[in-house]
Amino acid sequence: MIDILAIESSCDETAAAVIREGRDILSNVVASQVELHRKYGGVFPEAASRQHIRDIAPTIRQAMEVAEREWDDLAAIAVVNGPGLAGSLLVGVNAAKALAAARGLPLLGVNHMEGHIYANWLACDGGPDTPPPFPLVCLIVSGGHTDLVVMHEHLRYERLGQTVDDAAGEAFDKVARLLDLGYPGGPAIQRAAAEGDPQAYAFPRALSVGPYDFSFSGLKTAVLRLVQDMRREQGQEVEAHGQSFADASLAPTGIELPVADIAASFQAALVDALVAKTVQAVEQFDAAEVLVAGGVAANQLLRETLAERSPKPVRFPPIRYCTDNAAMIGAAAYYQYLDGYRSDLDLDVVPNLSIV
Repeated sequence: MIDILAIESSCDETAAAVIREGRDILSNVVASQVELHRKYGGVFPEAASRQHIRDIAPTIRQAMEVAEREWDDLAAIAVVNGPGLAGSLLVGVNAAKALAAARGLPLLGVNHMEGHIYANWLACDGGPDTPPPFPLVCLIVSGGHTDLVVMHEHLRYERLGQTVDDAAGEAFDKVARLLDLGYPGGPAIQRAAAEGDPQAYAFPRALSVGPYDFSFSGLKTAVLRLVQDMRREQGQEVEAHGQSFADASLAPTGIELPVADIAASFQAALVDALVAKTVQAVEQFDAAEVLVAGGVAANQLLRETLAERSPKPVRFPPIRYCTDNAAMIGAAAYYQYLDGYRSDLDLDVVPNLSIV
């Protein structure tokens, strides 16, 4: 049996897990920082790094205890070394390097986005009974990344497209802030949209941006302009050159906004763009299945729409494994281990690490 201790600290979750044979979850512990960052409306990098330092040792210890594993039972230590926040990544990488050196275990550096893909291999309640068949089209949608790739076999990828500006999760966060819905933006937008009309506003889809590239900057700017127009109609002054998403929320200023309708229309436009290009890729490359990964994979409208429109079966990880966790890192690391990959103890963080 190959048991791997995996560590994840790329952003605002300190996580550790012990994974057996790339599928069985012996433990999966996550110390979340959501409440810490909520008051900032997003992740405050320095605060995230400091909290990782506090949480990393107890999180690893708890993962080993829950798994009922001893250090001699492990085959390797795996850790995310990118992409992500440099300060956050350093905490996890340094902890993993220290453990690998002290215990004489192989070290495996794992790409965070690759980990999200491999969440679809985890055996758990709500997870798949059998591994996905190749070739696969993978839609990776998270706070910092929106990528469309073809996966020909384990660890072998071909990138088809990516976002040319804002990632899908980033667009969710910024529009949620604009509408004063709170952080994180994805779940907040989904809750508000449940009471709204997705056809209330005709927001742009930007489907002409490259054959498989995505663009959400125009979509979120269209939402911003709509809110500014509503402010003008209600007699509030708006700066001559407008306000940006870097400014404070525009919603809680005494005006009445149809928040539910705006949220529903925004969500529908974003999901439509993701689904349209994913379906196009599935048809062109004759994929056996579609995998969706990353935090935005938890969005219910995305799940329903892609399952309805895709000509091939679609897999989503269980929602608790869509957001950052170490179990998915252990799954990816297992296939690296079988492939003979090993990192040196001089493994460094790569904040902009690419999956291909």
